[in-house]
Order: sequence, then structure tokens, then C-alpha cells
Amino acid sequence: MELFARNFKFSSLFLSSSVILSVICTSEVPRPRGVSLSRASLYNPERNFLCFDNSKTIPFVQVNDDYCDCPDGSDEPGTSACPHGIFHCTNAGHKPMNLASSRVNDGVCDCCDGSDEYARNTITCPNICMQLGRHAREEAQRMAELVKAGKHLKAELSQRGMQLKEEKKEKLVVLEKNKEEAERVKQEKQQIKDELEAAENKALEIYRKMEDEEKKRKAEAEAAKNREEATETFVKFDSNQDGFVEISELQTRQTFDKDKNGEVSVEEARYFLNNEDAIDLEKFVTDAWPNIKPYLMMDAGLFKPPVTQEESPSEADDLQGDEADEEEAPQDEEEPDEGEDEPEQPEEAVEEPAPLPYDDETQKLVDRATFARNEFADAERAVRDIEAEINNIQDYLEKDFGPEEEFASLQGECFDYSDHEYIYKLCPFEKTTQLPKSGSMETRLGSWGRWDGPEDNKYESMLYDKGQSCWNGPQRSSKVKVVCGVTNEVTSVTEPNRCEYLFEFVTPAACREIASDVDDLHDEL
Repeated sequence: MELFARNFKFSSLFLSSSVILSVICTSEVPRPRGVSLSRASLYNPERNFLCFDNSKTIPFVQVNDDYCDCPDGSDEPGTSACPHGIFHCTNAGHKPMNLASSRVNDGVCDCCDGSDEYARNTITCPNICMQLGRHAREEAQRMAELVKAGKHLKAELSQRGMQLKEEKKEKLVVLEKNKEEAERVKQEKQQIKDELEAAENKALEIYRKMEDEEKKRKAEAEAAKNREEATETFVKFDSNQDGFVEISELQTRQTFDKDKNGEVSVEEARYFLNNEDAIDLEKFVTDAWPNIKPYLMMDAGLFKPPVTQEESPSEADDLQGDEADEEEAPQDEEEPDEGEDEPEQPEEAVEEPAPLPYDDETQKLVDRATFARNEFADAERAVRDIEAEINNIQDYLEKDFGPEEEFASLQGECFDYSDHEYIYKLCPFEKTTQLPKSGSMETRLGSWGRWDGPEDNKYESMLYDKGQSCWNGPQRSSKVKVVCGVTNEVTSVTEPNRCEYLFEFVTPAACREIASDVDDLHDEL
């Protein structure tokens, strides 16, 4: 059965190709279809064929018979019989290339010389290798000229980058010396400040004691005045002169009608007596007076509850009555909240005593201490400024600006790119951003992370990560493809994946020697 299948396929290929072991007519070296010149010697029709993996030897007549004999597919370079086979396109006049054998005779012209579609009558693949080769050579020439011009500019950038680095190093040495001097000055200023502040504190201690005594005296006087007012009110309210103010005595005074319903209830009177039925003078002064005094002041027009912005003056006047109505709502006969409907305690202005004037000697000492504090603050600020500058330079020196510092001049620069909706900005070694043309807030697409190119040239790509988070999505990030050019500019920005952006940035700093393709654009004749 296997022999029948082999003979059937063999006959079909013979009819479509005329010769199974077709020799590429354009070459002096005989080789089966799909074999490169470099491997032609491995396909010798004078002897049996040895599979490349040395697994078996087969008669040469079984090479390219559309039946896979070798496990590695090496016996079928010109057919699609082996799943892992390789077909070689000679592509005379352009670049040779290798295809997966599955693409042979699949109805798609893959080789520019059309050699991969030899068995189909329904498709004709024109040989366009000469045209493609000419175009490729012209493009290669253009790129060579671009790289040549870019390399000249890159040399200037490298020279400038190395100069900047040396200048930074020299400045760092100077700043380190300046820092030592600034710290010495700071220590001197601090010592002077500490000595003067100690003398100042000692001199002012007398004045502080005098001020504390004055505050104490005023507080005592205020307390005495408050007690006097409370005592007078107690005597006035104690109508029966029994030494107690009782609920019935408060009920005769409309001032304590909290809900403004025309009478003072027992609950209202008890509230002002600190929930007692009757209290003596001492409890009146300490417990009842703080509740009673605000209402007496309000009744006398000396104090009004605060009015909110939403309330009109008339609403403020009616506020107390409204709140009283609410309080009358049944609440399981609970005691009314003591804090409800009562006016805020009046904030009696407590005048701070004016500082006592210092004598001339003390005033001079205070002035000297103040001057020393200002001098120390200036010295401390100078140290911080120098340290910040040192940190900036150290960060600069730690950055990788390329093997010859060619990217260093891009530090501190920013480049814009506009499309129909956004303005994108690339600030090399700092950030990438997006600003809507509608004028909304700028969005950070990423902060400088690292060089992210392939192993053979990591400087082909920059990564900017940890940008602002997308709505219900990840943090934004940007990749910047760095391409050789004679100018510094962003030429395109796309968003290939959600919240992931791709910039293309051309710069002379990216120009470098590359393997020329011109040698590969050859004719194998």
C-alpha cells in the first residue's frame, strides 16, 4: 500500500514538474528543488541520501518524491510532505529565504521568484526578485547614507555627553567641599544660637513668671466676678429666701421657656437646675449657673445663637420654637436631651495680657537671639540646597546614557507629537505624557524605567512605566522605539494595547554600524 501511494505521488509530481530531481537551471551546481547552494553537496544524485539526523539512508530517487522518509524532513526540501521541512527560495537578484515546507504549493506566492508554487495550474507567480532587489538596494543605500550622516552627528553628541559628564564630576568635587564648609558654618551658627537662646530663656523667665501671675490674677478676678453674678442671680431667684432655688421658683420666669409654648414645664426647670428639684448656692454657682447664664444673656439681648447661611433672619428668630416643637414628639417618655435646643455657651472674650515691655538689656538679648536664629536657618538652608544639588548630579552620573554618552544631551529636553486628539510629550530619562487638545489635565503615561532593547543592542528601546492608572485598568506604561535619524523628534505614537503606548523617536544618538544587507542582495547565477 505504501509503495502504491509513493508511486502515485511520484507520477503526479512527474507530470506537473516534468523532472522530479529538477536542477535549478540558473546554477551550475545541480541540486534538488528547495535546496540552497550551501547544502547542494549533501544532495548527490550519484549516491544514496543520508538523512541529516543520520537516522536512515534512502535511495536518492526518493528525494522530493512527496513522501516523508526522514524524521527531520531533510529528504523533502522541495515539497510539503514533511511537517517540519524547510524550503529554500533562491530568489536570484534579491535576498534568498527559507520557508516552512507547509507553505509550498499552498496557493500563496511566498518566494519572489515563484519557485514555491510550481505544482499549481490555478496560480501563476511572477518573478519579481529583480524589482524587489533593486528597491532593497536603493533602500539600503539610503539607510547607509542616513547612518553615515547620523554617525557624524552622533560623534558630536558623544563628545558633548562626555564633556557634560566631566563637568558634572568636577562640579561634584566642588560641591562636596562647599558642603563641608557649609556644615562647618551651620555648626558655628547653631552653637551661637544655642548660647544666645539659653541666655534669652534665662532673662525671659522673670517676665514669664510675671505674665503667668498676671494671667492668674485676671482669671481669679474673672472667677470672682462670675461668682458675684451667680450669687446675685441666686438671691433674685430664691423668692422665699430659704437658701434654695427650686423648680417652682424657675417656673415663674419665662426666660426658661425653652420650647416657647407660654409656660415653663417641670422638665425645663429641672434642666436648668442640673436635674435637681432644688439646689443651694454652691451647687447653683458650679452646676446651674453655666446653663442659666446663656439664657439670661440671650433674654437681655447680649447673646444670640449663631445663624447659618441658609437661614434668613426671620428663620433664625423662629428656630428655637421649631426645635421645641420637634422635642415635643413622643420618644418613649425619655428624658429630653440636655444638649438639645440650648444656645451655645457664649465665648466671653478673654483678653490676653499684653506682653510686658522688656528692659533695654533684655530687649538687646532677644534681638541678638532672633538674629542668631535667622542666621542658623540660612546656614541650614544652604546645606540642604547643596545636598539637593549633589543628589541631582549623582543621579545624573548613575544614568546610562549609552556606551559613549551619546544620549546624554537628551536629558532635560522634551519632544512633542500631535495627532487629531492628543498632544504627546516625551522627556527622555524623565517621563512620557498625554494632554487632550480639549484642554483637560495632563496624564502621565510613564516614568523613566530602563533601557529595554534586545540583548545585542539594549539602546533600541526605552521603557517608561508606573504611569497613572487607567480607569478600572492597570498603570499606564510606554515603550519608546529609538531609531537612527538626523534630527531629534517623535515621529509616531500608538496604543497597541490598552494603557500601553508605543512612541517612535528618531535621533542621531541611535545611529550605529549595522550589518549591511547589500551583500545579501545578490544573484546566485
